[in-house]
Amino acid sequence: MYAVIMAGGKGARFWPRSREHKPKHLLDITGTRTIIQETVSRISSLIPPDRTLIITGAAHADELRRQLPEIPAENILVEPVGRNTAPCIGLAAIHIRRRAGDAVMAVLPSDHVIADDRVFLDTLAAAAEAAEREDALVTIGIKPTGPETGYGYIERGNPVGQIGGKLIYGVWSIREKPPLEQAMSFVEAGTFYWNSGMFIWKTSTILQAIETHLPDLHAGLLRLEAALGTEQYEVVLRDTYEETRSISIDYGVMEKADKVLVIPGNFAWSDVGSWDALWEFLEKDFAGNACRGEVIAVESADSLVYSPKKLVALVGVRDLIVVETDDALLICRRGDSQKVKSIVDILEEKNLKNYLE
Repeated sequence: MYAVIMAGGKGARFWPRSREHKPKHLLDITGTRTIIQETVSRISSLIPPDRTLIITGAAHADELRRQLPEIPAENILVEPVGRNTAPCIGLAAIHIRRRAGDAVMAVLPSDHVIADDRVFLDTLAAAAEAAEREDALVTIGIKPTGPETGYGYIERGNPVGQIGGKLIYGVWSIREKPPLEQAMSFVEAGTFYWNSGMFIWKTSTILQAIETHLPDLHAGLLRLEAALGTEQYEVVLRDTYEETRSISIDYGVMEKADKVLVIPGNFAWSDVGSWDALWEFLEKDFAGNACRGEVIAVESADSLVYSPKKLVALVGVRDLIVVETDDALLICRRGDSQKVKSIVDILEEKNLKNYLE
């Protein structure tokens, strides 16, 4: 079994901490280790570092090598340009097929936080067995705790079996991020899960699905596979990516595929996609404040403060997010942190790139 950890993206909603040279997964947002270090460590008892591939861009490859010395250098695959998740997963699949034939591969985001490691690993192992036994595309669904509009949803069908005491279901539909009213109906139905972005399948299964639903991408992957281990690899890689359209694995394959299974993930999970999501996940004091750094809170509650270098004093406020870095200070209402991305857009428009790099 191989792991493929997708380490792309800018993490714009975590500005001002997240920058182009150090996006969210390279930061120690939730503890003393970075999120990607936690991700690699979490799976190491099931999938060791020599069978773990990291897919990233050139701007972050050196930092990943520094943070993850246990990962062999040849396991850090560098994309010449980001093209969303379908090309990324296809690239990993041909590398794994060349090394190990028709192995099972677990595709994992680099920037999610999971609390119950043992339950997660048991779920991942069951999903791997289902992928091999059923020759199916398997995903892990998270039971919703509320009508979240920032996640896609998976509608489960009938149970198809049980592995290790865990029920496996067919999938009736995969939905894009819904408006609030529709998200509420999904939660009320009780048959929908959040799409965790974690996928498990055999290399043959996913490459066949790509050939069926994304034939142009599949043709490019075959050209690239033929160049593996040759001096032409980098040239073919660049040319292939230049011709490849940007498309997600969800839209390009999962929503169209015939045999998709879901296994419920009964573990604490967050994609920590915003400062609000981080507040939900972090431990809080008696007043509901989650603080990193020296903070004095007087008659203040339900706030998130990140300020490792400066004292922050709160007086008579609640529901705030305060994030301090060397060159920027963010203050917003809790509940509005999804809009932080608009700050990044404005900085780009004004060419204030020193605040983004």
